[in-house]
Amino acid sequence: MLGVIDYIVSVRYNGHITHITSSKYMNIKTTLPITEARKKIFQIVADAQKPGVYYTITEKGRPKAVIMSAEEFESWVETLEVMRDFPDLDKDIKEAEKDYAQGNYVTLEEILAKEGYILADKGKEQYEVSGGRTRKGTKRAK
Repeated sequence: MLGVIDYIVSVRYNGHITHITSSKYMNIKTTLPITEARKKIFQIVADAQKPGVYYTITEKGRPKAVIMSAEEFESWVETLEVMRDFPDLDKDIKEAEKDYAQGNYVTLEEILAKEGYILADKGKEQYEVSGGRTRKGTKRAK
């Protein structure tokens, strides 16, 4: 199954992915001519608010625009920015996981100590959470 990044890459390079409704059991593609979209604009906008729902609007059979929720659009833009800023993110994550598994990492406490921050000794004081609850102003039965 393709992930979000795969869909973005496919849209960018192939230009053929149109409307996709994603769920565990369904994958529906929808393309509408602009004249039909004009008649159904309120329904299209309502449908586009559902996660993973996109409409491709065509003019003379050619894709001209995509309608999706603003939230979904912002998510895609953010994903593209991350992909641009970190082109080897998958490789970097695998490398970091490998380093962690081998114990090749530095803890936050070690970094703070190196920078000269004084850390509280966690072992000296112990705190408890009280299990009993009382209400102010209520009398207890004897």
